[in-house]
Amino acid sequence: MLLYHLILVAVVQGVTEFLPVSSSGHLILIPSFTGLKDQGQAIDVAVHVGTLLAVILYFWSDMKLAFGGLPRLFVGRADTEGARLALLLLLSSVPVVAFGLILELTGLDAYLRSITVIGWSMLIFAAFLYWSDQIGETTRTQRDFSIQDAMVIGVWQAVALIPGTSRSGITITGARFLGYTRHDAAKLAMMMSVPTIVASGVYLGGETLAQADMALLKDGAIAAFFAFIAALLSLSVMMRLLRTVSFTPYVIYRVMFGIGLLAYAYS
Repeated sequence: MLLYHLILVAVVQGVTEFLPVSSSGHLILIPSFTGLKDQGQAIDVAVHVGTLLAVILYFWSDMKLAFGGLPRLFVGRADTEGARLALLLLLSSVPVVAFGLILELTGLDAYLRSITVIGWSMLIFAAFLYWSDQIGETTRTQRDFSIQDAMVIGVWQAVALIPGTSRSGITITGARFLGYTRHDAAKLAMMMSVPTIVASGVYLGGETLAQADMALLKDGAIAAFFAFIAALLSLSVMMRLLRTVSFTPYVIYRVMFGIGLLAYAYS
């Protein structure tokens, strides 16, 4: 792949992965609006690895705690803070993994990758994000994260498999409906992405690595690097802004983008 194509895909993925604006929706649109070929599964996996490393680094203190709790969790004990956090993050990924397998086995995922679907998803779930942000209380923090909340927000996260929904946006929506503060809703959404991206990477990575050659591995490394940098900067800016700004700017962007896509699709 050409270098500028790799950088374009990586930056789009990195910037939009953790903003509530749908990274998958933006990636699907790149070939449609640029004339470039689809980047392929290998580059998709690579840019997701880059964003995964970014969220782990940004929330390192929490992720280190969760990683440290995995050994106790594997022997059936969730009696430490780290083991409990690891359990909650893993439970939150169950609905999206199950729904993803259903879409894959039925072939429905291919029918959802259209500009029309992305446009309507942008609008519909922008409304849900705005609604939750306006009526949601701001009384709960990460310390209140429970098994019930993990499963509820996990179900919301599964809806993100519809292109244009936004994984971060829909999980933030679910958390805000449950009364989490904006900052902690976003933080939980970001940490919940770790097991989800890992599960997706394991599922797709084996086949991808088996077919990869040195040129593809080099392209993947370049894409992962630029996605990591873009994601880290995007994540840092958003988390700082959320201390003083609501999700309304992202809602406005989604509405404008969605209307533009639908106008294009129906013209």
